[in-house]
Amino acid sequence: VRLHNHGFWRPKPFLDTARFTLSFNSQHRKNHQNSRALWKHEAVQKYLETLSKEYQQVSHQLSADSLNDFERRTLRRRCADLSPIAAAFQEVKEAEREAQELEVMCTELDSRDEKQLLQLALEEKESLDKKMNVLCRKLFQLLVPKEKYDGSSVILEVTAGRTTGGDICQQFTKEMFEMYQSYADYKHWTFDIVNYTPAEIGGLHHAAAHISGENVYKHLKYEGGTHRVQRIPETGLSSRMQRIHTGTMSVIVLPQPEEVDVKVDPKDLRIDTFRARGAGGQHVNKTDSAVRIVHLPTGLAVECQQERSQQLNKEIALRTLRAKLYQQVIEKQLSQEQSARKLQLGTRAQSERIRTYNFTQDRVTDHRISYDARNIKEILSGKEALDKLINRLVEFAEAEAVTQYLENLQALEREG
Repeated sequence: VRLHNHGFWRPKPFLDTARFTLSFNSQHRKNHQNSRALWKHEAVQKYLETLSKEYQQVSHQLSADSLNDFERRTLRRRCADLSPIAAAFQEVKEAEREAQELEVMCTELDSRDEKQLLQLALEEKESLDKKMNVLCRKLFQLLVPKEKYDGSSVILEVTAGRTTGGDICQQFTKEMFEMYQSYADYKHWTFDIVNYTPAEIGGLHHAAAHISGENVYKHLKYEGGTHRVQRIPETGLSSRMQRIHTGTMSVIVLPQPEEVDVKVDPKDLRIDTFRARGAGGQHVNKTDSAVRIVHLPTGLAVECQQERSQQLNKEIALRTLRAKLYQQVIEKQLSQEQSARKLQLGTRAQSERIRTYNFTQDRVTDHRISYDARNIKEILSGKEALDKLINRLVEFAEAEAVTQYLENLQALEREG
């Protein structure tokens, strides 16, 4: 913000690109990026001090009698924007001051060999450190523009990749789909299977689900991409020889806002019906209840075999089609970025993997944030361990967004 000639404050053209995708070009960022570490940066401290001073000045300006209605409304809006940031900034500073005092106390108690008091002080310091982490994250969440679709439901698709020998891709794809189904249950979301195409030997070729609930897209948007699996097959020659096979599967996560206003001309659709496949009750493979819709102008195709009713499957398929067409609209609006679908799907090459599940070492590695998690079964159970990994990704993205936000502001300063 800068002081206008007429004596009131107006906002600068801050970074207004609400959409954010993870950027991993800087090794320096990758090694330390989290809210607590970002808080210690001099540029961040300087910027937050500037906002805090601005909040005080804007509050003071509001008490002036010479303001007209337009100036007063402008100041009130800016004050409302700055108030939670200034309050959170003061909370973090106060917690940091307490932590520094505890640090001094611990040093003194250690020198006097006061073991019992030192233990209590260390426990309090540990509790305060956790509080600092929470407060820092809260502060940066306030600072960074919200992503437009974070609260949206999603269409989540999984597709098996290809491998030489064995069926580990199809089996892994099934495990991943079940993992997201369990995670939806863990988060108290609704998980509706839209399409399910099983493989011949107990695995899964492709499946899609509509997931709705609180902040679904916020938590799942970074799951999109190529996931690599390394394991010894359970059957066949490789299992007897203890040979490790490598395969991939891909995940696509498309936001589905509540109101998707995309006009679809019935003349542009080809609608086919077929018998449902896989588990689903006695009706499966006995009636042509499953529906496939192809949007001829774009070539987009969707399937639904969730319901026994052909009409219901058609309605769900149309809703999914509209979501995918809406995604294309979003991508066109973001001409400076690669499309979300291409970023997530890529070419399914192993070099584009976002995560590796190494069963022989019982380790899951997210390559974007250099994070290793042990106990693959815990991750695949879709509960606390997966939630911890996903929250690490979200926090990293928030910290990266703050860094990008400040870089944009500095660029604006240099231009202005």
